[in-house]
Amino acid sequence: MSVNGEATRVVSEADEPGWEVDPDDDWALAVVATVGRQLRLRREATGMRVGDFAVAVGYGEDLVYKIESGKRIPRPEYLDTADEVLNAGGLVAAMKEDVKKVRYPKKVRDLAQMEARAVELQLYDPVNIHGLLQTPEYARALFRMRRPRYAEEEVERGVAARSARKSVFERDSAPELSFVQDEWTLLRRLGGGAVMRQQLEHLLEVGKLPNVEIQVMPMGREEHAGVDGAIEVLKFEDGTAVGRSPGISNGRPVTDPRQLRILELRYGIIRAQALTPRESAAFIDQLLGET
Repeated sequence: MSVNGEATRVVSEADEPGWEVDPDDDWALAVVATVGRQLRLRREATGMRVGDFAVAVGYGEDLVYKIESGKRIPRPEYLDTADEVLNAGGLVAAMKEDVKKVRYPKKVRDLAQMEARAVELQLYDPVNIHGLLQTPEYARALFRMRRPRYAEEEVERGVAARSARKSVFERDSAPELSFVQDEWTLLRRLGGGAVMRQQLEHLLEVGKLPNVEIQVMPMGREEHAGVDGAIEVLKFEDGTAVGRSPGISNGRPVTDPRQLRILELRYGIIRAQALTPRESAAFIDQLLGET
């Protein structure tokens, strides 16, 4: 069987990791079930049996059954081919946007939604360059360092999810963003010199945005209020806020005013102890010259 005269190769990936639906993610389950149902109805409307459709799209019958029953997330290329085979006029392919969001872990989607609502973000990371500041290459190198080792599909899924969060910089009413990075996160060459050089250049570019301040906490400081770990505080237009840090409630998000005051106190001291944004930019530029 062929599509547009080109022979297709049957692909069997029903058990490939990274495309399963999280059973605890109600929204993802609903989206994938809806997509699968639409695919099945359109296939049946053309009079195609599962076996014939599987050959036409170049995938195994088992995968087709799983996608149509809402047990498997379809790949973008699967939807493109299905759209063509079913003569759907782009309606099936258009479902790729919703499916793409399903692949992001629920906690990442939830975080992205909060970041999208925030009017101010205070972010301190003592371990790695913060996710909102990472280039895709740096993020990819970071995910590849995880142990147990991630499958390449999971690495790319993580990179895509992290990159999607950067829409916070593109909002019409962009929030105020304050970042503090420990110096050593800028010295560790994850992915090699070229990747780190690109990352440092990216930090300098982002730091030029009028609503962004990036500060560096030097390793030589004798006092450091960030010894309890990373800090994230997100403030919203209605006056509410949410924060988290390993030193508060075991890293779980908190909204209690007393706990938020502790996080803001620590973050304020960290900012005061760090280099100023101008000094930090000069420091990063110096590192760039040495990389």
